[in-house]
Amino acid sequence: MEAPKEIFLKDYKQPDYYFDTLDLKFALGEESTIVASKIAVNPRVEGQSSPLVLDGRDLKLQSVKINGNPLKEEDFHVDSRHLTLKSPPSSKFTLEIVTEIYPQKNTSLEGLYKSSGNFCTQCEAEGFRKITFYQDRPDIMAKYTCRIEADKSLYPVLLSNGNLIEQGDLEEGKHFTLWEDPFKKPSYLFALVAGQLESRDDTFTTCSGRKVSLRIWTPAQDLPKTEHAMYSLKAAMKWDEEVFGREYDLDLFNIVAVPDFNMGAMENKSLNIFNSKLVLASPETATDADYAAILGVIGHEYFHNWTGNRVTCRDWFQLSLKEGLTVFRDQEFSSDLGSRPVKRIADVSKLRMYQFPQDAGPMAHPVRPHSYIKMDNFYTVYEKGAEVVRMYKTLLGSQGFRKGTDLYFERHDGQAVTCEDFFAAMRDANNADFANFLLWYSQAGTPVVKVTTNYNTEGRTFSLKFSQEVPPTPGQSAKEPMFIPVAVGLLDSSGKDMPLSSVHHDGKLESFASSGQNVYTTVLRVTKKEEEFVFNDVSERPTPSILRGFSAPIRLESDLTDSDLLFLLAHDSDEFNRWEAGQVLARKLMLSLVADFQQNKALVLNPQFLQGIKSILTDSSLDKEFIAKAITLPGIGEIMDMMTVADPDAVHAVRTFIRKQLASELKQELLITANNNRSSGAYEFDHNNMARRALKNIALAYLGSLEDPEITELLLNEYRNATNMTDQFAALVAIDQQPAIREEILADFYNKWQDDYLVVNKWLALQAMSDMPGNVENVKKLLNHTAFDLRNPNKVYSLIGGFCGSPVNFHRKDGSGYKFLGELVVKLDKMNPQVASRMVSAFSRWKRYDETRQSLAKEQLEMILSTEGLSENVFEIASKSLAA
Repeated sequence: MEAPKEIFLKDYKQPDYYFDTLDLKFALGEESTIVASKIAVNPRVEGQSSPLVLDGRDLKLQSVKINGNPLKEEDFHVDSRHLTLKSPPSSKFTLEIVTEIYPQKNTSLEGLYKSSGNFCTQCEAEGFRKITFYQDRPDIMAKYTCRIEADKSLYPVLLSNGNLIEQGDLEEGKHFTLWEDPFKKPSYLFALVAGQLESRDDTFTTCSGRKVSLRIWTPAQDLPKTEHAMYSLKAAMKWDEEVFGREYDLDLFNIVAVPDFNMGAMENKSLNIFNSKLVLASPETATDADYAAILGVIGHEYFHNWTGNRVTCRDWFQLSLKEGLTVFRDQEFSSDLGSRPVKRIADVSKLRMYQFPQDAGPMAHPVRPHSYIKMDNFYTVYEKGAEVVRMYKTLLGSQGFRKGTDLYFERHDGQAVTCEDFFAAMRDANNADFANFLLWYSQAGTPVVKVTTNYNTEGRTFSLKFSQEVPPTPGQSAKEPMFIPVAVGLLDSSGKDMPLSSVHHDGKLESFASSGQNVYTTVLRVTKKEEEFVFNDVSERPTPSILRGFSAPIRLESDLTDSDLLFLLAHDSDEFNRWEAGQVLARKLMLSLVADFQQNKALVLNPQFLQGIKSILTDSSLDKEFIAKAITLPGIGEIMDMMTVADPDAVHAVRTFIRKQLASELKQELLITANNNRSSGAYEFDHNNMARRALKNIALAYLGSLEDPEITELLLNEYRNATNMTDQFAALVAIDQQPAIREEILADFYNKWQDDYLVVNKWLALQAMSDMPGNVENVKKLLNHTAFDLRNPNKVYSLIGGFCGSPVNFHRKDGSGYKFLGELVVKLDKMNPQVASRMVSAFSRWKRYDETRQSLAKEQLEMILSTEGLSENVFEIASKSLAA
């Protein structure tokens, strides 16, 4: 097969033609759909003519006209990817194109497609070219109108972007709506929905007194589950006004929930389209995690109205400009509405679980990639991009950061811009010196920072010596030192924060006394390969709390002893670092026990670690959700990531041993914790209740590892008496560790919830992720279960994605897990390349394992790459993985 084309940032060129307006007309049909477009074209340089190349995929061209005149065949060229107008006018002109498309056959879920009988769209990143021929790139911003015609009985609701300006009935039982979006937008933000839907309606009054109609559309039976989504939307609108000064700009805001969707949600202007799992919730069917995800993602998509829609990206290499910034905004929103430390811990855990391993593998790329084959494969810039934005706030403070965003919106409203434009707004608004900060956008890899400490008793000084290194990544062997903000505090021997006097660095003295208030945390700017910071007037040897709040996305190594870490775990005022001290101890313990296991030595749990967990578990002064996080062990993937040769069997055995030992030694404390945090009251989604449930359920998860009749009975009672899905599913997860009752209760759960597809997806994922021996055979059987459908992304992510998350069974030594995934990737790729590429990513770090596993994984990658007609999405990840 011909290798797909790679696209490079350095090759970016301004378009020769801009589009001022686009009028679309859709005639939706049962066999096919006719799309007519009318474009006002404006040459960038008046009087110059060059070929106009329009993108188009899977389109049947019916006609093309310029200024009302049909073009002759010799005036244009059509191939499988483009429509090229050979010699268009050199001044403004009108271009009209009519195409025929087949949404019913569109299983890729990009462009216009059918979902459960309704029409809907997904155009980011390059789906609009599957609707009509167009310059499908984000720097082409135009004002749109959209007329939709359809059978009124089949599609009573017809929605698009902007304001509804006309609607009415037509002949033959059809009707129409006409929508106008007064704001310029790129093609990826176009949206259309048509179908049998009903809406939950509400209003929001903006800070300037304008009343906005809010509507959340779903099939009628799902409408009762949209109450939390509406609450989340109104909370997001209010928060964005208060924190960022951003007011909504239209009179209508629509959200539509669809069950077949490749991603989580899409921020199309005024018509957000959501994966159902991120809209629908009731206490009986959704967990606390689901409720929190809905709050965050509804916030995220709404926040895009300014960070993505009003100010958009010049090209897809700048994706972090909208996504990194908007993820940061949704993280802050969720933090303000919940527990900031717990949210920070969750976000960093996610970063380490997904982004750090990618940054150390064949798909490593900077926050702004230098090249791509398929942009869909680079959406992991979200999380690291958010950390880059967070560093601006860490360096500038809340007020300085707000000044920077205000200037960014003031300068660039209505424009398609670059990462440098955001950087410049932050710098210029604060007259700041950011030295080599832009390297965060251009250098891939996770910096490794090593810190050594020294206390000088006579001089009463305490020094921190930093050295940094960014490991080589594909295409970037030599790296420059990064600009790394490191937030630091010092603890005295009683565990209290010490007031900081001054710090000496690079021949300069920075004093903290001038503010008139005690300073307990300062941000050190580490910008060189090696440098030292010396704190003055330090009355006793302190215990340093380094990288508070995870102030930079780095791997930190320090000379802190286990005693230091236990001290921080007990006393640090920075809750993130308190949690992190426990995690560092746990990682060290697990790696040490893995070495023992590999040498067939008896495994022994460090009593100090046990005592540390016990003291956290029984500390009534701590936030309960923080306790739940603090007593959770690092995941298997995180430990394997620290090994030279990853050994999934050894890490699994060690993690299981520690869990059982903790459960056995702390059985009474865990039982008391479970009993004290039980509640029979009505479900409430608030921090206190979520924290109580989280702590009770982590206690049950530990207890579930014990083969003990008393515990089995306890878990069955928890399962049967649960009044909400959070508690019932947590009990089911604990029961999943109990072979004697596992099958019976899994069957009971399915029988109870088989008519709710979102709950059934949890049931599929739980079984797929099981570490039960030989689980690959069980997962194969589930492929043929009535609850599974390979065409539905959520079900694929639950079952197949879930299976890839089981290190024991996916990495089985006989290669059966790899073979299972390889065959499914090929099958999936013919239906939905985006979903297939997400699945093939599980192979990307195959060289991290032993030679036997490497050989078996390589065999599957070679088989996938030899497949005829492989998509660009899968080719890019499979080929880069194999070449690593």
